[in-house]
Formats: sequence, structure tokens, C-alpha cells
Amino acid sequence: MSKPLEGIRVIDLTHMLSGPYAGMILADLGAETIKVEPLTGEGTRALLAKDPKNSLKGMGAYFLTLNRNKKSVCVDLKSAAGLEIFYDLVRHADVVLDNFSAGVPAKLKIDYAHLKDINPRIITCSVTGFGQDGPNFQRPAFDQVVQGIGGGMSITGESADKPTRAGIPIGDLGGGMFAVMGILAALQARHRKGHGQHVDISMLDCQISMLNYMATMYFLSGENPVPLGNGHFVHVPYNTFRTSDGFVIIAVIFDSFWDNLVGLLDIEALKDPKFKTQPERLANKAYIEGILNDVLSTQTTAYWVEKLTEVRVPCAPVNNFAQALSDPQVLHRKMVIEIEHPEGGKVNAPGNPIKLSVDSDDRYAPPPLLGQHTEEVLRSLLGLDEERINELRAQNVVR
Repeated sequence: MSKPLEGIRVIDLTHMLSGPYAGMILADLGAETIKVEPLTGEGTRALLAKDPKNSLKGMGAYFLTLNRNKKSVCVDLKSAAGLEIFYDLVRHADVVLDNFSAGVPAKLKIDYAHLKDINPRIITCSVTGFGQDGPNFQRPAFDQVVQGIGGGMSITGESADKPTRAGIPIGDLGGGMFAVMGILAALQARHRKGHGQHVDISMLDCQISMLNYMATMYFLSGENPVPLGNGHFVHVPYNTFRTSDGFVIIAVIFDSFWDNLVGLLDIEALKDPKFKTQPERLANKAYIEGILNDVLSTQTTAYWVEKLTEVRVPCAPVNNFAQALSDPQVLHRKMVIEIEHPEGGKVNAPGNPIKLSVDSDDRYAPPPLLGQHTEEVLRSLLGLDEERINELRAQNVVR
């Protein structure tokens, strides 16, 4: 078994969520990912680490999940000797990934401008809130900040009076996903042309990109869209409806789905021929949804999902985490995997959603202890002997 990015070496300088998520995806795909941490450890190590419900042997859920398949090397980049060690690592690397605030890599002399002279083929990637240039690029940013500026919050929730962020941190996760795309594109460009380059990922840019066709609709109409809850601005019925024990989603996109739904429910009021086409259904949205809420509330979610699926009406339950993470399709796709703690014990976590027909390997290495691989990497990759490593330890350059 093999993985597609075997032979690619990533130096991971990231912290918190957006950067580590990008590093996790690259590591899951087989890149040798060396997490270079300060001597006190990357800040995410402390998140939930002492929470008995959300940690395992001193590792919180954040670190357990985001740093599987990675190695940990502790180097003080602010010392001259530590910076030289980092430069030596860069000579043997393909990618350097960070999510420091804009300007920090240049200040530390670890940005592309410095590293390209050390390794002309190096690819650097920075994930920041607003990118590397522009009138506001140095503003601090976290997930909800870019969700708000990016417009997505204005159409999320039930009302424009109560803007709502996405339940998952799509600002951070989106930045991480686009970083992986950018790195893979740069690797392909290097394969064709031989040069390295810098990948500049702005979390705000990613949010704007994901507005997609709705942004184009705004440019065409000049009208700001408003929150519709779980409804749709074109399709009816396309919403979440209450059942006797929860909720069911019905998504009628095509008129044929409407015919199947009406045939199943056998409600005279919905058999009106004018409802057979989308424009009339949209004009009578409240009426149609009112009837559906009354009928669907008489049976359980499982009942309706079974019946609707039988007649090929797109539908789904609104699962909580326990239900979603035990769904047979999710389990079949190996989207729940085991992560081992390096000192023993296991925890379940989401798997790798990228499935390849040949180069696919579902094995996962444990997240590293702080500095667990420092000596291994200094010896095997940089060729340092025990005496030199001990000197560096004594000088608090490495740990």
C-alpha cells in the first residue's frame, strides 16, 4: 500500500486550526510532515489538554486530530543556531507551510524571499486572514472574523437581524483546504518547470470564492440576498420539516421529484396541477410547506426517510454527531478511523475524504509527543552526531 504524496517532505510551522488542517491533509496523503515547534510546544497542544472529557493522556482533541501522521522537531527559530538548523531542513524539503500573521515569516527570515536562496525549488505557503498585501492585510483574523467580512454570515440563519456563523469553522477549514490545493498546484508547476514559488492563501479570499454563484447573482441584480433559514430561494419544497421525533430534509429540485412526493403523500390539496411546475410552487411556498409540516409531523424521521427514499425523493435526517458518525455509509467509506496515542490508548476521529483507486493507504501514525522526533531528524536527515545534538540541547536550541 502506498500514498500519493510519498517522497514529498513538508516543514509544518503551523498552529491553531487553518494551517494544521492543511498539514494534516498533506500528511494523510503521504507527505513526510515535520512539525517544527518552539521549545515550549505549538500552542494548540494546550487546548483541551486538561479537559477530562476531551483529551487523551494530556493531548486535547485539537492536537490529536490535526497532527496525526506528523513528526515533531523542537527548534528555537529565534536563535542563530536554531535558524541554521531550520535552513538545513529547508535544503531537504519540498514545502514550508505556515499560518503566522502577515509579516512574521519575513521578520524571522523564514519567508520565501529568504528560503529560495537556500533551496530554489522550495514551495512556501502562508495561510493568513487577509493575504500578503492590500490596505488591511495586517489585521488580525480568526474564523468568525473572516466569516463576517466574507459575507457568508449575512445569509446564514433564520433572520437578517440575527447573523449566524457556520456551525463548523469554515473560515479556518476553508483556508486549510485551499492551501492544500495551492501547494499541489505549485508542486505540479515545479514538476513541469523546475522552480519553486510562494503560495499566498487569504482566508477572506477563500470565503469570497465560496460565495460563488450567489455573488454573481448579486452583481446581476444589485440585490443583497437575505437569510432563508433552511429554505431555498428557487426550489420548493426544499427545507427542513419537523417529524414526530426530529427533522427530515426534503429537497425537490426537479418537477419529477414533486410528482413522486405527491404520489407518496396522496394529499388532494397538493395535487393541484398548478403546483407541478417550480414557479407556482415558489409562489405558494408558505402554503405548501404548511401542509407538509402538518403531515410529516405525524411520523418519525426514520419512517419518512425510508418512504421518501423508496420513491426517490431526495431526503435526509438532521443527524446529531452520534448519528452522523455511526451512519453506515460514513463507516463504509472509512470516515471514522482510530488514532493511537504515542503512549498508548486510542481515540476515533474523522478519516481522509480523498479516496484514490490505487495510491490509497488508510493507516494513520499517532500525533507526536513534543520533540519526539528531534534527534531522529537531526541524525538521519541532517547527519548530526550525538555530541553535536547534545551541545544544541545544552544551548536550548533544540529539545
